[in-house]
Amino acid sequence: MSLVVYNSLSRQKEPFVPLQAGHVGMYVCGVTVYDLCHVGHARSTIVFDIVYRWLQQSGYVVNYVRNFTDVDDKIIRRANESGISTSQLTESMIQAFHEDMDALACLRPLHEPRATLHMQGMITMIGQLVDKGMAYVSRTGDVLYSVRKFEGYGQLSGKRIEELESGSRIEVDESKEDPLDFVLWKMAKPGEPAWDSPWGQGRPGWHIECSAMSCSHLGETFDIHGGGMDLKFPHHENEIAQARAANGGGFARYWLHNGFVNINEEKMSKSLGNFFTIREVLKSCHPEVLRMFVLSTHYRSPLDFSDQALDVARVGLDRLYEIKQRIDAVEHVDVELPLAFVKAMNDDFNTPEALAAVYELGRNINKAMDAACPVDDMVAAFRAMCSLLGILQSSADAWFRPVDLDAARIEGLIVERNAARKSRDFARADEVRDLLAAEGIILEDGANGTTWKKE
Repeated sequence: MSLVVYNSLSRQKEPFVPLQAGHVGMYVCGVTVYDLCHVGHARSTIVFDIVYRWLQQSGYVVNYVRNFTDVDDKIIRRANESGISTSQLTESMIQAFHEDMDALACLRPLHEPRATLHMQGMITMIGQLVDKGMAYVSRTGDVLYSVRKFEGYGQLSGKRIEELESGSRIEVDESKEDPLDFVLWKMAKPGEPAWDSPWGQGRPGWHIECSAMSCSHLGETFDIHGGGMDLKFPHHENEIAQARAANGGGFARYWLHNGFVNINEEKMSKSLGNFFTIREVLKSCHPEVLRMFVLSTHYRSPLDFSDQALDVARVGLDRLYEIKQRIDAVEHVDVELPLAFVKAMNDDFNTPEALAAVYELGRNINKAMDAACPVDDMVAAFRAMCSLLGILQSSADAWFRPVDLDAARIEGLIVERNAARKSRDFARADEVRDLLAAEGIILEDGANGTTWKKE
């Protein structure tokens, strides 16, 4: 049951065999830090958090690298609009990113390089491309990459170079030798951040950042490169062209891309204006619910965002927290993960099937506890699976009884209701139940008394 992954480069599942036994180098494209992150960013970060966790669980030492783009046209424009420096804006947005992803239980990578701190590496790589005749200085002074000189351009995205036309994703410039050529180094404009280079003061184009930073941290050839489906072309295609032409290495061997988050069958994005920030969603939704929502669909498939979908995720978590509530007193022991779970995760990180294994084991735990049978091994496996998925991170009490509730008042009303039932004042008992129900408080009467939880 070795790990297999879907490699976007070959368009098929392949056995995962790292370059160095026991070690994995993984680079994931991060965010451009000019604004708060939206649900699409949450999905990508959660997806590669799962990949990171499972690789570690599989025994690999993982060098996980994820970048921040902290110099860009959007950053400069937003900083100017806000009357602050670009560094002030990017620092605040990086902090906000960490706060959001920490709330979603995403582990931080080992390295989080920033573009502004890797200028020399980018300049060196651009120089290599110029020296090899793969890049040229345009009439405006910008340095451009000669796309047609790179044999195999389009291999990742499946696009034939003859069919490519200049469009919304390709910069049109009369100084280009070919409309497909893209910018490696932009000459400075008045009032913009700029760095010294052999071609004059300027700053890097977007694509060169990840080529330089990934090779800097992981070498000229490494194992996994990840990111959203929208980055496959032109960003990842251009990364390959730059890195392979500059240093002759193989660059990334496995390419993993997560699918879009859609609203009304349209991709969620800031450019379309149909996005929800993570912070907006978390005002009415627990972070674990958003994480569960993401895990419930395979990472390569489209994910349809809606309140109804979040409700379904919440109901699923409620079921698992009910099991957690029952097993709190069971002692922690070590145990192997269930075969079904391992098989699912080794099949291209299939989290929906992995969750199915969690639910199945949860049902078996309930049956065993109802029959007063031993559950130690099952409980240990249940806990381990949930931990690997990054769910059930709260206590059951905290999950069902949020801190903003007045627990003493609720429990006082339950005592009053039980007293009313005992005195056969069923009208008052029903009145109390209805009052609590209107507040989203569900009462459950059992052999050991009445318990409650927040709906």
